Amino acid sequence: MFGGGVPETGVTEVPEDGYLLDVREDDEWRAGHAPDAVHIPLGELGGRADEVPKDRKVYVVCRVGGRSAQAVMALNQAGWDSVNVAGGMAAWERAGREMAAEADAEPRVV
Repeated sequence: MFGGGVPETGVTEVPEDGYLLDVREDDEWRAGHAPDAVHIPLGELGGRADEVPKDRKVYVVCRVGGRSAQAVMALNQAGWDSVNVAGGMAAWERAGREMAAEADAEPRVV
């Protein structure tokens, strides 16, 4: 559990077909992200929450886990079943999980 009782899971526990929500900023997303992730920056999540499915678990990721923990708290309070991805995209990259980047660049976490 992340501080404050936020449910958390490791990057290796995120299923291949899981709904992965990336709440990082646009420049971070362009530099490198999980191939099937959905990108909604944290600052836009309040206005775009209806784009996030309520009928399945939502795995939320940011760079290291702080912003995604905030998103998980808000989503869960509003009725979603969401979980913070521990260590964020930094841990994702270290674990060797697949990544993609925009404009055919080498994916990296910034």
